[in-house]
Amino acid sequence: LQAMARRLGSVALLASHLVSAGCAAHGPSAVGPRAGSRRALAAMGAEPGTVAPALAAVRARLSALTADLGLKAEPRLVAVSKTKPNELLSEAYAAGQRDFGENYVQELVDKAPELPEDIRWRYIGALQSNKAKVLVSGVPGLACVETVDRLKIARALDKAAAEAARKTPLDIMLQVNTSGESSKSGADPDTCAQLAREIVDACPHLRLVGLMTIGAPRDLAEGDVNPDFERLKACRARVAEALRVDEGALELSMGMSGDWEQAIRQGSTSVRVGSAIFGARG
Repeated sequence: LQAMARRLGSVALLASHLVSAGCAAHGPSAVGPRAGSRRALAAMGAEPGTVAPALAAVRARLSALTADLGLKAEPRLVAVSKTKPNELLSEAYAAGQRDFGENYVQELVDKAPELPEDIRWRYIGALQSNKAKVLVSGVPGLACVETVDRLKIARALDKAAAEAARKTPLDIMLQVNTSGESSKSGADPDTCAQLAREIVDACPHLRLVGLMTIGAPRDLAEGDVNPDFERLKACRARVAEALRVDEGALELSMGMSGDWEQAIRQGSTSVRVGSAIFGARG
């Protein structure tokens, strides 16, 4: 009787774990996510099956704008997937998306091994120097860190890239605080050229490929320009002069879900779109 009680207790404990994990047993014909999983995904901003059409709509607008402006190349579309479950990223991937942006080191390190190796991960969140090694070693598919705003961060990434024995230098962007808000990270526009020169001289395992800004929310009338985007363009001109390269050799990462089309009109070559693809965070 004691042995039977122990077995029944083990079965009950297992059933409890399965239910709490949303994995209660279904018949062999059951398919698709459970209602609990659907509710969880909805709380994260999107229902299963909605990401691909939302992505297609953004791409259609991007292609139309590229044609209207007569651009030689379509700006990069980065799908910002922070806090989103891998199920939604997989849906975007199946629809052809390859560039994804993440804001948190540990979240990216956890996600990357569970998703296809050809994803181009772009880190777009604040970064502490003591997390550089975790990020670089934990994400072999790391394509770019867009938020370098101090030489200390660049040196840490350079050391991590060297230790990881990457076949090519790690691409980075210089983040600039173009709005002057204390809540925003980024280098001072007045010193961005000097910082760029210092990074290039001190960090052989990094490749400075452009500049990035977040900017402040703007309610612009038709025909107006966003001053933050103009400031980033001015910074690019100074950085290009300091590095003795053409301005066109340096990318501009600016524009998010609410203003990415305006950003492209003002010269952005890479836009970061999250809620328009994955829905607002719950």
